[in-house]
Amino acid sequence: MIKEFCEELPKVELHAHINGSVSENTIEKLLSRKQKSDHQYSFKKGSTATLNECFEKFRLIHQLTDDTDSVYQVTYDVIHEFHEDNVKYLELRSTPREVPKTGMTRELYVEAVLRAISKCEAENLDIVVKLLLSIDRRNGISVGHETVKLAQKFQASDGERVVGVDLSGDPNVGDGRDFIPVLKEARDSGLRLSLHLCEVPALQETMDLLCLPPDRIGHGTCLHPEARGRQEFVDTVINHKTPLELCLTSNLIGQTVPDLDNHQFRFWYEKQHPCIICTDDKGVFSTSLSEEYQLAASTFDLQPSDLWRLSLSSIDSAFCDEQSKEKLREKWKLCKPQIEKRFNLKLESSGYQTQKSI
Repeated sequence: MIKEFCEELPKVELHAHINGSVSENTIEKLLSRKQKSDHQYSFKKGSTATLNECFEKFRLIHQLTDDTDSVYQVTYDVIHEFHEDNVKYLELRSTPREVPKTGMTRELYVEAVLRAISKCEAENLDIVVKLLLSIDRRNGISVGHETVKLAQKFQASDGERVVGVDLSGDPNVGDGRDFIPVLKEARDSGLRLSLHLCEVPALQETMDLLCLPPDRIGHGTCLHPEARGRQEFVDTVINHKTPLELCLTSNLIGQTVPDLDNHQFRFWYEKQHPCIICTDDKGVFSTSLSEEYQLAASTFDLQPSDLWRLSLSSIDSAFCDEQSKEKLREKWKLCKPQIEKRFNLKLESSGYQTQKSI
């Protein structure tokens, strides 16, 4: 029953990398279009890999998304697949890339993504889609500045869709503190900040980035003391009520957690801190948001009402305005009686403390 319930549950996805979310079906389209031989682009369920192996998968995918038509196709397909998984609100993130041999600039890359979002809106899909531009720490400060300038430009011309900036990339490369001026510039212009933070132990980097503070944290694997973090990290996150984007399968396969029983979700959920279940890279890690909810239920003994509250409270952390959030809450309210009737249960909305909308 829990599998079907998770599939019927309306959901919010706040941590989805476009290229990492590419499905096998889309990969086949791109391989055929580019007349390339097959490659192994995803990890099988139950497998594990190093972070380096995970980033190698992204490198292979980038080879197939080196022009604007491919970027458009990937984005369009990813949105449709999340829609089919009953995701009602989706924040995609991606690093603008330039590929001189195909003529793709970073600006054209973003335009291709936005064109796909607009196409899906024109099809009246029941899903709201927003975009965060990612700063890859491997690309250096100058490219980071360029990414923020792009985000500001598209925010001004398409502010309803471009809502924030993400700091991501291999956590073992460089020092995230170098990007603080860039991130402050983004925040000062009204862009929201989601930071991949403390995926590996980095004590001073983590503290300085927490003090920005970010609007949301991606992963936060090593924040708490039992995971090689510090109590002051925990105190800072709690004081700022900073929501956490938590990706179970991704962390398990990437071996940033030893096993699911020791996943950081348990630590923060028991503190009733804002937790959003996310996929990270549904294509690379062969998962879906419904499967992530199901995994959370089986691992942490969550009941349908717990999953309902997690999904509903995730709306609070979205990078959209309050009016949009109220429309989303109304969707949850309208579908609640149908779900209760189908599964013969009563979904309680109380008992889980949510933060104020950000």
